[in-house]
Amino acid sequence: MTEVTTIREEQGESGYAREVLMNLGPQHPSTHGVLRLLLQMDGEIIERVEPHIGLLHRGTEKLFESFTYTQIFPLTDRLDYLCPPSNNLGYALAVEALLGIEAPLRAQYIRVIMAELSRISGHLLITGALPMDVGAMTSLLYTMRDRAKVMDLMEKISGVRMHTSCVRVGGVREDLPEGCEARILEFCGIFADRISDYETLLKNNRIFLARVENIGNIAADDAIALGLSGPNLRASGVDWDLRRDEPYEIYDRLDFEVITRTDGDCYDRWKCRLDEMRESLKMIRQCVEQMPKGDFLVDDPKIAFPVDKNLLAHSMETHIHHFELAAYGFKVPAGEVYAAIEAPKGELGYYLISDGSEKPFRLKVRAPSFVNLQALTERTTNMKYLADVIAMLGSLDPVMGEVDK
Repeated sequence: MTEVTTIREEQGESGYAREVLMNLGPQHPSTHGVLRLLLQMDGEIIERVEPHIGLLHRGTEKLFESFTYTQIFPLTDRLDYLCPPSNNLGYALAVEALLGIEAPLRAQYIRVIMAELSRISGHLLITGALPMDVGAMTSLLYTMRDRAKVMDLMEKISGVRMHTSCVRVGGVREDLPEGCEARILEFCGIFADRISDYETLLKNNRIFLARVENIGNIAADDAIALGLSGPNLRASGVDWDLRRDEPYEIYDRLDFEVITRTDGDCYDRWKCRLDEMRESLKMIRQCVEQMPKGDFLVDDPKIAFPVDKNLLAHSMETHIHHFELAAYGFKVPAGEVYAAIEAPKGELGYYLISDGSEKPFRLKVRAPSFVNLQALTERTTNMKYLADVIAMLGSLDPVMGEVDK
């Protein structure tokens, strides 16, 4: 099929009419990844949108079955590759549930700090990219500047800017380095004002507002029926957030608001993410202030590598456990579990089936971007013109790494 294929063409009394099939993507800057949209159009009016996915499929869920539970962490990094710590966290909680263990309190605080930093990182990208998609270029330059500072913090904590793999079953890979808490608080102080700058930059921008206000409206009932989650659900007025409603880790110790909007249009989805970054800053500050001293990894040589690296030089037993863990992994009791977290894109869930061996029997990922992408295909919105598709897609904020897996 060519880029544009005519399926009906006629000259009537009312004028010339042409119905076409048009490809948007897969190589297109506004698809935010390798996504092909097949558009059936009557002139400029959208009749049907059909996403063609799978162009980034890597067989991740099948690969899980060939790796030990520790070796799987780098694979989860590459689902929503903008927010790896959240991917790590959801998977770790599923394995820990079957093992019947819980990460030390300090490790839980570090995990939440990383998860909220990754939420800011993901939201920052679309905060600037959506306006750019619809013609307001400047905001992306500001958001990418500040996103680089978030990546600097990620590198400080984990040693890596992108694929962090900082979480481990039973805790985190390393404790926070010296002086890291001060750097995190310094960033929070600076970034709070930056969020207001983004809002000032765009709240009266006629180009941006004309393209996103009252475009792509999704009603609350439709959002629930589609299975939407995260900001895409809350922007339609549904007050639901797993961090508050089904709390995990130490979220029940934190004071924060769940951001909701009412209209469910492209603007509300953008604004919801903007305000969520403010709440993430509040949570990060509280984590730094509340975080106790103590272990950052469970003290169980059959599950976790030794915290004290000096033991490797003096203890033969530690050497043996270290070798067995690295080479063969650890066994997880037979059973099945579903663990879900509030990832930046929505509900990220892992359904894990263990047969008692060192590798999962099955591991299924409930990827929020995959579910949220349905809103493009359903005629539940007032998306009408070709230009509206660009705004709608950007406001849904899918990441194709977790759509295609």
